Amino acid sequence: QVQLVESGGGLVQAGGSLRLSCKASVSIRSANALGWYRQAPGKERQLVARLSFGGRTNYADSVKGRFTISRDNARNTVYLQMNSLKPEDTGIYYCNSDPPYDLYWGQGTQVTVSS
Repeated sequence: QVQLVESGGGLVQAGGSLRLSCKASVSIRSANALGWYRQAPGKERQLVARLSFGGRTNYADSVKGRFTISRDNARNTVYLQMNSLKPEDTGIYYCNSDPPYDLYWGQGTQVTVSS
């Protein structure tokens, strides 16, 4: 059974940075698209960053130019580097495939950006 464990969240002031990690229990070397999702308070979960098998990246307009998604196949880990954080980036961040599989959702990691 695939397990995804997110980490790296925390409380940070606006303008700060965080790097999130998502460790998979299986190899991600041949995985198709992987993504980071955010669920802001009172809102639905949305895809904010996507990394295709071939290395192409896509970002939601709200994070473009500030967030970077990457992967380390040797460590079965996907990362999300978040810079110039804004209060509206607050939420729980999850990783999953794109499209996501319900069974892959982990606990997520909380990111709180104070103004």
